[in-house]
Amino acid sequence: MKKSLKELSELVGGEISGENVFIKGVAKAEEAKEGEITFAVSGRFLKKAEQSKASAVIVSLEVKEFNKPIIRVKNPRLAFAQLLEFFTPQRFRFLGVHTTAIIGKNVKIGQRVTVGPYSVVEDGAILGDDVYLSSFTYLGRGVSVGKGSFFHPRVTVLDGTSIGERVIIHSGAVIGSDGFGFVKKEDGSYYKIPQVGRVIVEDEVEIGANVSIDRATTGETRIGKGTKIDNLVHIAHNVKVGENVVMVALVGISGSSSIGDGVILAGQAGVTEHVNIGSGAMVAAKAGVTKDIPPNLFVSGFPARNHAKQKRIKAVTYRLPEILKRIERLEKLV
Repeated sequence: MKKSLKELSELVGGEISGENVFIKGVAKAEEAKEGEITFAVSGRFLKKAEQSKASAVIVSLEVKEFNKPIIRVKNPRLAFAQLLEFFTPQRFRFLGVHTTAIIGKNVKIGQRVTVGPYSVVEDGAILGDDVYLSSFTYLGRGVSVGKGSFFHPRVTVLDGTSIGERVIIHSGAVIGSDGFGFVKKEDGSYYKIPQVGRVIVEDEVEIGANVSIDRATTGETRIGKGTKIDNLVHIAHNVKVGENVVMVALVGISGSSSIGDGVILAGQAGVTEHVNIGSGAMVAAKAGVTKDIPPNLFVSGFPARNHAKQKRIKAVTYRLPEILKRIERLEKLV
C-alpha cells in the first residue's frame, strides 16, 4: 500500500513542504529505507533524519527548511504513531465463542464478541459489543467488560470486577486478587481479613503484563479513565488512581493511597499507605513516597522530596569526605 505525502498529511492534520512523494511505510531514522517516512522532534534528531534514507520526515511546525519532503504537525510523535497504526496490517483474529471455551449461566454476550480457546467465563458475567478475550482468559462471577475491550492471553479478572470500554489488558495480569490484609493474633499467627470489595477499571485504560490490582477490603479499588500501567506494577487494595496517570514498570502502591489526575510514577517508584499524590505531580525513578505530595511537584529520592532540594542534598553528600577533613583540621587548630 502506498499513499502520497499529501494524503498522509490530511490523515494527521499536517501540512506538507517539498515533493509530494509516495510512502509505503514508517520507520525510525536509523532504520528507514527509501519509500518510508520517519519523524524528528529536536536538533540532533533532525540531523539524523536528514542523513537517513527516509523519503520524508514528520517535523514540528517550527521547522521551515529541510532537505527532504516534510509534513509539519503540532505533535510529531503523535503523527508518527498514527501513521504507524495506519500502515500496520491487521492480524486475522478468530471471531465467536470457541468450542473449547466454558461459558457459565446467565452470561450476557454482546455482538461481535470473541471468547478464545480454553477461556472460562463464570456465571453472570457481561461482555459488551466487540469484546475480545484471547485464549486462556478467566473471568470470574459477575465480571463486566465494556465494549471494545481487548484481553491478551492468560488474563485473570476475578469476581465482581468492572472493566470499562476500550480497555487493553496484557498477558499475566491479575485484576481483583485479594488485598494483603491480616491481623496479628496474640499467639503470633495471622487472621485473614476478608477482602469483600471490588476493582473498577474505567474506560481506555491499558494494563501491562503481569500487573496485579487488588480488590478493596470494602468499597472499591479504582483505576481512572485513560491511565496507562506498564508491566510488573502492583496496586494494592482501596487505592484510588485518577485519570491519565502513567505508571512505569515495577511501581508499587500501598493500600488506601490516592493518586491524582495526570501523575507520572517513574520506574520502581514506591508509594506507602494512606498517601495522597496531587494531580500533575511527577515521582522520579526509585523514589519512595512516604508522605503527601502537593500537586504539580517533581519529587525524587528516598524519602521523596522536592527534586531541586534533593539535588542540593546529593551535592552536599558527595562533599562529605572533604567537609570531614576540614572539620578535623579545624579541631586540631582549636
